[in-house]
Formats: sequence, C-alpha cells, structure tokens
Amino acid sequence: MIAFLSKGGVLVGPILLCSVIALAIFLERLIRFALVCVDGNGVPQKVATHMKNGEDHQAYELASSSATPIGRILTHAIEVKDQDRETLETVIVHSTGEEIRLLSRYLQALATIGNIAPLLGLLGTVLGMIKAFMVIQQMGGKVNAAVLAGGIWEAMLTTALGLAVALPTMVAHSYLISRVDRFEARLQDGAVTFLKALQKRP
Repeated sequence: MIAFLSKGGVLVGPILLCSVIALAIFLERLIRFALVCVDGNGVPQKVATHMKNGEDHQAYELASSSATPIGRILTHAIEVKDQDRETLETVIVHSTGEEIRLLSRYLQALATIGNIAPLLGLLGTVLGMIKAFMVIQQMGGKVNAAVLAGGIWEAMLTTALGLAVALPTMVAHSYLISRVDRFEARLQDGAVTFLKALQKRP
C-alpha cells in the first residue's frame, strides 16, 4: 500500500496527514460530547424551583457547584438577576455563546480539512500531469499508450485520495455540528426555564 500511494507524488503525504488530523478531531469531539452533561441532570428545573421560592443563595450554590455548561450559564445569570431584563438576557446570550464555542472547538479545522483535501488532490493531479507531458516531450512524442496511461493514473491517484479523505470528513463535520445544535437548544431551554422562574418570584 505504501509503495502504491508513493506513486501519487509529494502531496500524498499532506493528504494522509489531513486524514490523521481529521480522525483525531472527530474522536476527540466524540469523547468530549459523550462526557459532557449539558443540562446537569435537571439543574435548570432545580434552580428555577429555588428562584420561585426566593431561595437565591441555594439557587446560586446549586448552579455554581454544577460543573456543566448550563450550570455556568445560570451562575452568571443569577449574579445579575437584580439588574434590568436587557442586561440579564445579554449575559445569558453571551454565556451561552461561550459554551457553544467550547463545544464547537476544532470543528472549523475539520471543515477546513474537508475543503482542502480535494484541492490538494487536484493539485497533485495537475503536477502529475505536467510531469507526464514533460516526459512525453523529452521522448519527442514517441510514447505508447501504456506509458501515457501509467503516467495519467499515477497523477489522478492524489485526486482519488483527496476525495476519499474529504467525503468522510465532511460527513463527520455535519454530524458533530448537528450534535452542537442539539446542545445549544437544550441550553436555551434551560435559560428560558430560569427566566420564567424569575417572573414567578414572590
């Protein structure tokens, strides 16, 4: 296999490196998403109950002790609960955005790899074709079909390899983005639960 891939030229290495990085990012994010508990096992509902009963200190302690995204968001929200509604919503939106950025970490790099892998393959093909035609020129145009076909398939090897890396990478990126979107929806639901609880305070 190594000998076969080596016929693709110098850009085979960068394409293979892209595949390794993409796989590492995908596995790292899968593990991260499996470990994260977005809603903290009902933290928004528990905090909301404390807020409705006027138990602000208990609500703050519960939120701050929860090492979860929604716990951090509610901690920031409780700290400014007595300020105007616009400030409170701004803090919630900002905190939610920070958590989503942490969950989306490396996903842009994954998308970039999915975009550049086929371009690297195409560049490798172009370079290979240039070499093939340079050989033909040096031979004075006296080249048989077998020699020409061999040069062409070696040149096109990088395009096939680039596409083979790009396709699963883009699928993995779309899957991870959908997971982040679901996490964001759950964080927003938790924030809405908190805001509703503030309106029902005694």
